[in-house]
Amino acid sequence: MNKDKKAKRANGDKKENIMRMIKIEKVVLNIGGTEDKLERGFILLEKLSGKKPVKVKALKRIPTWNVRPGLEVGTKVTLRGKEAEEMLAKILPAIGNELKEKQIRDNYFSFGIHEYIEIPGMSYIREVGIMGLEVTAVFTRAGRRVERKKVKKGKIRKNKQWVSAEEIEKFMTEKFKIKIIRRKTKK
Repeated sequence: MNKDKKAKRANGDKKENIMRMIKIEKVVLNIGGTEDKLERGFILLEKLSGKKPVKVKALKRIPTWNVRPGLEVGTKVTLRGKEAEEMLAKILPAIGNELKEKQIRDNYFSFGIHEYIEIPGMSYIREVGIMGLEVTAVFTRAGRRVERKKVKKGKIRKNKQWVSAEEIEKFMTEKFKIKIIRRKTKK
């Protein structure tokens, strides 16, 4: 049996390590604003995702923006699993299936949509008006929970479990047919 495995490896028939596979952990849709914009954003996210959004409260005081702790400054909704992938597939055509290189970082990418009516299948909602939203997709690997759990918490080295920007680019081009726009370098 061991000889068969060694022979397969010698021939180049390698199995992909399932612990190194990349998956979408969550997709977060958010809209910042206060008072009227906050209520309109809440309605928009509810219609877009089919889930009930939560309101985000400020933690710090920022006097120049009249922000105080406890003030509701935004709304967000988090999607996981199959819903997250479906939402990404639905929203990516709004930006022309293109991501800029600077929008992709280790473990996540993020982009904004100027007007929600750019999303295919979304029609104008009178009580919302015209507004935009931000989308963040977070990636993970199996075994990342070890670092986050409370009991028997472990440490994970950055380069072992983090998903690099290059791996995210490859995943998105293969799965969602995304085009990556590179920066032009001066010569």
